[in-house]
Amino acid sequence: MNTVSSLIVLLLMVLASTAGKAAPSPTDRGEYMARASNCISCHSIPHAAPFSGGLKMATPLGAIYATNITPDPETGIGSYSLEDFDRAVRLGVAKDGHHLYPAMPYPSYAKMTPEDIEALYLFFMRSVRPVRAPNRPSEMSFPLNWRWPLAIWNSAFANTARYKTDPRHDDRWNRGAYLVQGPGHCGACHTPRGWLFMEQDYGDGNGKFLMGARLDNWSASNLRSDVNTGLGRWSRADVMAFLKSGHNSFGTAFGTMTEVINNSTQYLSDADIDSMAIYLLSLTPAREGNTKSLLNGRLDNAGAAIYRQHCKACHLPNGKGVKTYLSPLAGNPAVVDPAPESVINVVINGSMAVVIDGLPDTYRMPKYRLLLTDQQVADVVSYIRATWGNSAPGVSPKDVVKVREATDPVREPVQILRMK
Repeated sequence: MNTVSSLIVLLLMVLASTAGKAAPSPTDRGEYMARASNCISCHSIPHAAPFSGGLKMATPLGAIYATNITPDPETGIGSYSLEDFDRAVRLGVAKDGHHLYPAMPYPSYAKMTPEDIEALYLFFMRSVRPVRAPNRPSEMSFPLNWRWPLAIWNSAFANTARYKTDPRHDDRWNRGAYLVQGPGHCGACHTPRGWLFMEQDYGDGNGKFLMGARLDNWSASNLRSDVNTGLGRWSRADVMAFLKSGHNSFGTAFGTMTEVINNSTQYLSDADIDSMAIYLLSLTPAREGNTKSLLNGRLDNAGAAIYRQHCKACHLPNGKGVKTYLSPLAGNPAVVDPAPESVINVVINGSMAVVIDGLPDTYRMPKYRLLLTDQQVADVVSYIRATWGNSAPGVSPKDVVKVREATDPVREPVQILRMK
């Protein structure tokens, strides 16, 4: 074989090897989706075969037990066709027609693509060991154990639509949205529920998606970009570190989130974790004051209107400011101090320049002594002390008058005093 032929053969071998790595088998893809969907955490218990069920799950109506989803034909899902599997996973209806309780997050799984559902099905049928393990009946008393009302519940509240790509965002954002809303079923824990236990948003509705919720004696965290009560201070690296390791500079995983880290997110690719971070950090704040009103222009109090006109450009709608020269207001100790004199004073009289090595800093707080009335200063100070998770008491015009009358409206230029 001549040199050219050898090079061609070598190139073909490399291309074949690369193609093989780029196209995982359906069962490999299915195993990945089983990790992304965290099937093992709910359908397994310690010292028993994986996916053989038995986990006791508390509900407001009584306890239920996770089912056997191994491919055993009698006690598991071995007799399920792909269509049966899709109907159970995405719509919450078992092969025999009975409705699953929404402890199974089928309203989230409904968003999964046909390709991912098929890959998941092939993984369970080909790679999971069948285990004979009869399912345990629920611990619900009559008539709460009736299943047929779930058909009405599904019709009224359950999501059934597959995920649709949002053309306003790029591929990474859409991949993250798909993983969070669909297989990751983050909303099942982190979205508040209504009086009939339905999730109040599935990710494309009223803005309550992932705003935090109470669940089984835990408080599932707010995952939106609220500065103090959500992820507003987190970077993409912070979110990625938490999903990969359960730790970052803000805290450590606890409660059922530990199971998510242990059994699901640590196994996802860095690219997918990054996409999830991009999506989560794009969600607007949900809980903290009037941040959304600042963004959409529908201002619901005088303080918000003043902030939008005079303060938003530097301190931003989310109160985070711009590091390190434009101060954050969210969580700022001077802003939330029980004594409001400092924040009133700086609004009225501004701040002097900091001079380092003879050079003054570029940005400083302007004076609003002549521009704003006592009432307006009180309104905007009260607003920033009660927004973005700040919870300090408001101030009155009398508080402003006291500071205004006690401070000199004319300040000498900044002087750097010499020691010798």
